[in-house]
Amino acid sequence: MPSRNHVVLPGSARGLLSNSRAAGPVNLSETAELTVRIRSRGAELEQFVAKLSAQPVAARTYLSKAELAAQHGADPADLDAVERFAQQHNLLVAQRSQAERKIILCGKLGDLLNAFPAEVHLYHHATGTYRGRHGEIHVPAELSGIVTGVFGFDTRPKHRSPGRKSLLANLNGGNGVPASDYAKRYNFPTQAAGKTLDGAGETIAIIELGGGFSNTDLRTYFAELKAPLPNVVAVSVDHLRNSPGNDADGEVMLDIEVAGCVAPKANIAVYFGPNQGSGFIDAISAAVHDSERNPSVISISWGGPEDGEDQQSIDAYHEIFLAAAAQGVTICVASGDHGTADLDGQSWDGKIHVDHPSCDPYVLACGGTQIQDGADVVWNDGTAFGNVPGGGGWASGGGISAVFQLPDYQTAYFKGAPPKSIATNKPGRGVPDIAMSATNYFVRVQGVDQPSGGTSAVAPLAAALVALLNQAKQKKIGFLNPFLYANAAVMKDVTSGTNAITGTVKGYLAGQGWDACTGLGTPDGMAILGKL
Repeated sequence: MPSRNHVVLPGSARGLLSNSRAAGPVNLSETAELTVRIRSRGAELEQFVAKLSAQPVAARTYLSKAELAAQHGADPADLDAVERFAQQHNLLVAQRSQAERKIILCGKLGDLLNAFPAEVHLYHHATGTYRGRHGEIHVPAELSGIVTGVFGFDTRPKHRSPGRKSLLANLNGGNGVPASDYAKRYNFPTQAAGKTLDGAGETIAIIELGGGFSNTDLRTYFAELKAPLPNVVAVSVDHLRNSPGNDADGEVMLDIEVAGCVAPKANIAVYFGPNQGSGFIDAISAAVHDSERNPSVISISWGGPEDGEDQQSIDAYHEIFLAAAAQGVTICVASGDHGTADLDGQSWDGKIHVDHPSCDPYVLACGGTQIQDGADVVWNDGTAFGNVPGGGGWASGGGISAVFQLPDYQTAYFKGAPPKSIATNKPGRGVPDIAMSATNYFVRVQGVDQPSGGTSAVAPLAAALVALLNQAKQKKIGFLNPFLYANAAVMKDVTSGTNAITGTVKGYLAGQGWDACTGLGTPDGMAILGKL
């Protein structure tokens, strides 16, 4: 229980997963880690990024990592204060970063709870047993205002969609087509100023939560395509390493093979974080602030319902995405694979959700299409949740955020008549921004050639497009959303289909202009380059 020397951490209140059942007390002697985020020493980045994104790419001057750390990183005095407090509570400082504004503390769970009191117990859920936190976190009064977030008590996993190979095959069978076929379909640029565009000089970061990649599979895959083998490196975050051999491999290999097929000369850095605690936010932060590999674009294919996050988490991710935009780093995020449910049938709580972090205004939210009679329509397999292969209910994620207000670029686009949520009847940040094919990607996983897809394939495909555009412009194009909404003609509208799940949950219809299934539509890469 918190003492009189502790105060509530604003925005830390959260609930449990729906239908959780108490499973007993936690083991107070187990070793755990918390990521403690610290306030910025400088002014908010919002205005800087807004002015930056309003300028043509050629005129933009991004912040260097050193400038970002100096102007908007943590004050060393604040970091020192947290360090001193940690030492008084038998906690070790595992990592300290002024640029990332964080300290990772390691110790016994009991000591961590004494330092930052919270209600933490074990719970059973359909997705597995997890250490769950509910209610608020308390911080020492002397650190009030200094500490802006505490992450790691709760171990519920982020969402991913299993069983892709049984669901996303071409209706005619086969192992799918390489991502380069979709790059041609969406007119990705291949030449600029007489030079081949292949991603050379760019680094694509990919965020993964478990699993791993096999170099043998990658060599075989690209040899089968008669394509160059990209340079792929694994980056460990919070002690997790490249560990192939489990179900998450499908996500990892899909992301690498899609990006590598389209931008084979780009460096691909895969950041592996644990799928629990602070692993997700730490992996994204590590990529955004990596001064050695310097990614220019980041692909994220993981997430979960926005209303499952507490406000401190929403704010922390938002600050990291702002830091990326200030540096000219583009963030591409999958919008989810189960329509407006945003959860598979086993986990669904009967409510309509929008996926986070795709709902953040500073990311490029990537929805899905499928190709019928030569045209892109909303991705939807037409099945209900139930006893069908993979659980059913596969459709492009999308909707109207209840967490984020309508951003300026969408306000201008909708001209005073924004769409409203079918859940709240209120406007908000619309998801997704763009869409491309979510089905029939040829991949190789654990020695087997097979089809795959989902919006998880669209995020790395979009990231590869950004890498090509960066190479063509010889400059990072950065935060792309204001440009796309102001130049919607560079997109091809998708006007047919719905992301409602048959017999299960209502959704949105595709139509003229932006919609909450496919956003502005599919990109025309050459048209985008021409307008940039």
